[in-house]
Amino acid sequence: MKLGCMQTLRVIKKVDFGVYLADKDQAKAEERVLLPKKQVPDQTIVGDEIEVFLYRDSKDRMIATTTHPFITLNEIAVLTVKEVGRIGAFLDWGLEKDLLLPYKEQTRKVHEGDEILVRLYIDKSNRLCASTRGIYESLSTNPPYQIGDEVEGRVYEFGHDFGTFLAIDDKYSAMIPKHEDTSHLHLGDVITVEVTGIKEDGKLDVSMRKKAYMQMDDDAERIMDLIESYAGVLPFTEKATPEIIFRETGLSKAAFKRAVGRLYKERRSGKHGIRDQCLSESTRKTCGTSKGTRKEKQCHHGRPGYWNLCAPGCAGKDLSDRQCADACEKTI
Repeated sequence: MKLGCMQTLRVIKKVDFGVYLADKDQAKAEERVLLPKKQVPDQTIVGDEIEVFLYRDSKDRMIATTTHPFITLNEIAVLTVKEVGRIGAFLDWGLEKDLLLPYKEQTRKVHEGDEILVRLYIDKSNRLCASTRGIYESLSTNPPYQIGDEVEGRVYEFGHDFGTFLAIDDKYSAMIPKHEDTSHLHLGDVITVEVTGIKEDGKLDVSMRKKAYMQMDDDAERIMDLIESYAGVLPFTEKATPEIIFRETGLSKAAFKRAVGRLYKERRSGKHGIRDQCLSESTRKTCGTSKGTRKEKQCHHGRPGYWNLCAPGCAGKDLSDRQCADACEKTI
């Protein structure tokens, strides 16, 4: 008899509260399990064979059921979080006793109502439990998709060094590269992505972003929102490092520059936007330099890694914002 699996067992004894089942291939029924009376088919007699699933009840006793659960041993399935308790989350898997997802088996914290992809395993205490770990190895690597296809995937893990992992159709392995901003996603979220590559082992590379010419409008709106959040002056330019740009915008440097170009083309950024921005008049007066040298002081908009120091010769001169900006940009 196998815990966590559907199997066919033979009725070896009838009692008032059900029937006892044993492995039909055993000459002697040394191990037996109870199938409760409410689960016993009508007209069942000793010797009949019944297909059942084996699990442990609330008293940790092995018990049989004719109900097919939503998941079986070493399989993966999408289950709903019914509640979160002291020892972990409890999932609905179609049986009377909910399935435990221990905290240590959660790659990210889950919440009531979440629909998450899990794997069924047997823990050290010989109990069935769920895990959000080990999904990667359980997914298929034979997808029916081609580059350019639009597909749906469920988030099952966040990998800081690689990217965000998805299960396409809850079945095929895929990954969003780490340079795409996935900070708004949660475990179990289902999103639409585009297949951008297929590795030799069959795993998919996918992207949340549209083709460049389609994505620019969305990115441009994101940049405009960010400019407005900074009171009309963005504290860095497209010449900032890729790390700074991604941290502040969630965009790659190339995508950021394309979005800035779109804004200029639409004349939506200028003196108080991006390239034309620099120091306010009051800042230029306090951020001055002596001839040919830089003063060890940050510009008005500066935070570490943003605007550097005013260019040599910027101090004490009646420069326009644009002239000051051009000089500063050459030093970044």
